[in-house]
Order: sequence, then C-alpha cells, then structure tokens
Amino acid sequence: MKHLFKKNYFLLLVGLMAASCNKTTEVEPAEDNDEYRYIRVLVSDEASNQITLVNPRDLSVQTFQAKYPKSAVYTTESGRFGGLVHRDNNMLETFDSGFEPHGDHVDVKGTPKFGALLGESKLPTHFKSKKGEIMTFNDGDGSLSVGKESDVHQNGMKMTQILTGNVAHHGAMATFSNGTYAVTEKDGSIAGTLPERVKIIDRTGKLLFASKLATKGIHGNATDGNFAVFGSASGILVVQANGEQKLIPHPDGFGTAWFGTIYETSETGKFVGYTAAKGAYLIDVTNNKITPIIENTDIMQCKMDFAENTLVALLHSGSVRIYDLKTNTLKTSGNIINVVDKTETQKPQLVATKKYLYVTLPKTGEIQKVATANLSNSQKIKVSGTPYRIAILGAEMNRKGEE
Repeated sequence: MKHLFKKNYFLLLVGLMAASCNKTTEVEPAEDNDEYRYIRVLVSDEASNQITLVNPRDLSVQTFQAKYPKSAVYTTESGRFGGLVHRDNNMLETFDSGFEPHGDHVDVKGTPKFGALLGESKLPTHFKSKKGEIMTFNDGDGSLSVGKESDVHQNGMKMTQILTGNVAHHGAMATFSNGTYAVTEKDGSIAGTLPERVKIIDRTGKLLFASKLATKGIHGNATDGNFAVFGSASGILVVQANGEQKLIPHPDGFGTAWFGTIYETSETGKFVGYTAAKGAYLIDVTNNKITPIIENTDIMQCKMDFAENTLVALLHSGSVRIYDLKTNTLKTSGNIINVVDKTETQKPQLVATKKYLYVTLPKTGEIQKVATANLSNSQKIKVSGTPYRIAILGAEMNRKGEE
C-alpha cells in the first residue's frame, strides 16, 4: 500500500508539472506575410496632443492624449515602452504598449496606456534606453535624467537627475555594460552649443575618467556596451569604459562633412554613421575601417530597422533603398511615396521592422505601411491631423505567453 501511494503521488506530481509547463506559452502561430502580432506603431501629432497607437495587422487605431503636442517619440530597450520627449515643455512622458517580450514569447500586460513615470528637466533632448534604464540628456543644464523601465507604473515616480558638472550644451550620453556613462562636455574651445569632449562618470555623477581628446564639435552617438561612438568634426570619436579614447579619420574626400548621426547595429563593434552631405557608412571601430553603404546626397530619412540588421534610406525622390548590414548589400529598392520638396518644413518620417516600412504622410494625416518583400504592396492608415514623429513598440514575435 505504501509503495502504491508513492507511485500515485509521483504520477500526480508529473501531471501537475506537465500542466504547469503547458500554461507557459501558446503553440507558435503559423507564420504569415503580415506584420508580427505584437508590433505596434506609435505616432505623435504636430498640432494637437493626440497620440495614435496603430495595430498594423488589422489597421485599427487607438488614440490617447499626451500632455503636449509635437513630441519626439522613442522606444525603450525592452520594446515595451515608449518615451515621449516634450523638449520645449521640459518633460518626458512614458507610454506602455502592454507587450512584455520574453525571448521566445510575449506576455500581455494589461491594455495600452500612459505610465506614471515622468521626467522633469531643463530641455530634455537626447533620449537613450539601456540596461533597463530610460535616460535623457538635458540641454538646459548639461545634466542627465534617469528612470527605470520597472518603475514606469509606480505612482508619483520621477526620473532622477544626475549632475554631471557640465555647463548647458547640446549634448549626448552613452551607457556602458558596467553601468557607467560616457557624457559629452563643453570646454568652450569652439563657438555654439556643441560639445568638444567626452568624459566617463558613475551613477552619482562622479568623474571616473577625464576626457583625453578634444574635437571641433560633437553630435550624434551610439553604444554597444563596450564602445561608445560619437560623431565629431575631427573624426569618429571612440570611447571605451576604461577611459581609452581614439579618433578614426573620416573617409578621403569628406572635406568638412562629418557624421552627425550614429546608429547601433546588431553586431558588436559595428555602427552606422550618417551625414546628409555624403550618405551612410558602416563603421568598424575594432579595425578602424569605414565602408560606404549608400553614397547619396538626396537622402531624406536614414534609419535602422527594429532589429538593427538592415539600413533603410528614404530619398526625397520618394524612392527607398534597403540594405543588409551583415553583407553590406542592397536588398531591394523602389518608389513608395511622392516626391518631397527639400524645402518642406515637415517631411515624412520613417521606421521599419523586418517585414514592413511605416512612413508618416504629414499632408494627409496618414501613415503608409509598405511591405519590404514587395514595395508595391502598401496601405494607408489615418492617424491624426498632422502626424509628426513615429516609433515601433512591442516585439517581432507572434507567440503569446501565459495569461
């Protein structure tokens, strides 16, 4: 009888474990040609407080009211949250897509809504999100503001200010894997608001490594956790967490042009530099090598896709070109929108996933969804009066986790 009890108990435990495992995730839905199930598109408006969240699979929209119009919109590292930067109103808001990615599946966490976490600072301008943090560089006083993704729904939560010892300037910051920060500083050696140097500080603002190199101006940066790369008029400034710094020369024939925008890629040590004066180039900081991706002076928007594997260049001519960064080859190209005059003050904005491009159409109040596999396959979605900025939220997955 005792042996029978142990056997039955063992079978009961096995059954309970199996039931528990079965609740973890649903069976992977069949792959289709439409957008991933847990991707959403967030669009702000230039003239109103309206924020539009688009479900690109069924083309449905939800609208929300931000605190101010004309917000720059960004995606946090996890993909779950959006950051809405109201620079002229000294504020950052957070927005929750409700989708929490977990490697091979996505958990649905309630409904889309604004978060409780706010940032209040002087002219928050440069946005970054690494190591679970949400950050802005504040041009008004040269400080940083830092919050945690895990605190987005904590009532009354405010981002923490880190005093960097800076004067006010149009600056930037980057996070290293060890939790320290590379932050720009202005020494006054050039006129204007751009900084000339980069130093490394800890979470309290304490100086860990002073700047080793001065430049003739810095704008744009990215980091893979090991290297922080800054666009500079003196060359590409590469900063490591141990304080080492170097300048990589611009390609021959650049003249006074320099990379004012730097993007991360999915590969360690490789970045993309962009300047409207020349085009986009692959930067290999380990080998000090700069390779052209697209050399063109008609580029209107140049963006990485959501997974940072491809570069998408949208030209004023209405043509788009998509490049595979692992092979540095053109995947596809074609016209997707009408010609845009270079003098337009509000031009179309672009974001991309693996499967689709999304372009704002400010004059018609729509966004356009374009299939990367077939650029002639497109749909228009009405969002607001004057769509301003756009971001991708969620995850490129179809599998849902436990309810």
